[in-house]
Amino acid sequence: MIRIGIVGATGYTGEELLRLLSLHDSVEVAVVTSNTRKGELLTDVFPSLGQFDLSFVGHDSDNLYSCDLVFFATPNATAMHYIPALIEQGCRVIDLSADFRIQSPEIWQRWYKQKHACPELLKDAVYGLPEFNRDLIIKANLIANPGCYPTAIVLGLLPAIKNGLIDTKRIIANAVSGVSGAGRKAVLSKEFSDFTESFKAYGVFTHRHLPEISQILNDISLGDDINLVFTPHLVPMHRGIHATIYVDTIVSKDEIRNHYTNFYLQEKFVNVLSEGSCPETKTVKMTNMCNIGFHFNNEKPRKMIILSVIDNLIKGAAGQAIQNMNLMFGFDEERGLILPESNN
Repeated sequence: MIRIGIVGATGYTGEELLRLLSLHDSVEVAVVTSNTRKGELLTDVFPSLGQFDLSFVGHDSDNLYSCDLVFFATPNATAMHYIPALIEQGCRVIDLSADFRIQSPEIWQRWYKQKHACPELLKDAVYGLPEFNRDLIIKANLIANPGCYPTAIVLGLLPAIKNGLIDTKRIIANAVSGVSGAGRKAVLSKEFSDFTESFKAYGVFTHRHLPEISQILNDISLGDDINLVFTPHLVPMHRGIHATIYVDTIVSKDEIRNHYTNFYLQEKFVNVLSEGSCPETKTVKMTNMCNIGFHFNNEKPRKMIILSVIDNLIKGAAGQAIQNMNLMFGFDEERGLILPESNN
């Protein structure tokens, strides 16, 4: 039994972590923090989580030092102020924010508009995409949990780039997210209160997930430069991400199909659908699954459209974090993540 702390437990991802960890028989959630709800009972905020007899403490609580693992479900530029002390005390950490995803402190500062508080830890942070970094995750003390858009897009491209199946200089990714991706505070704000019957792009050329996606794709590539155009969109659904990725292929579709099938054959949380399938966000809702479909044309240059769907709060956040935790502590990778909803 390992002791768990959750810093920033009142947001969407904090709530999902609590819900999923309640299904895990090898962990004890011992500490939950919230600077805004400090002293309140957890059940006053989340009445459905009556199995937890806990009160919120502050982010700087010494109780966190007694934990084997601490999850940070905090806004960007928060975790970096607390994690060094936890690492020094021997705690292992999974950060669900962007504080440790970018390896260069200069690039991080350019995109997040402030100086990184502990750049010396960036080199030690392991990017927590199990399908790519499993061996490093197992040994890591600090995990940078991937963003939701990067998870959907990178899983869609991973076999193609790793095996040199596409022209990496001509990649276009259009991705659509439910509003929960903006966080609970944003969704409850005035700007989001009337977001119905509408569809829009946002963060064009400026979304903070762009350098993260480019970094991991360059890490995966065989030395080829990655040229990616990424445009995110917002739609009036609560949760889910659908990524549509356009690429030029340089091998036959049969070879691509075989590479994708074989690459993900042993992966517990990625499904490669039959050619011509159109995966839907509702089929992965409340699960840690990523469903991938692909389509080909017969013209030259030969095009492939990759479709990748995930639940942004599960595989794109809390579920992937627990998948990483399971790897770090030697549990079955799917423990706490195979839910009754996934059979519906």
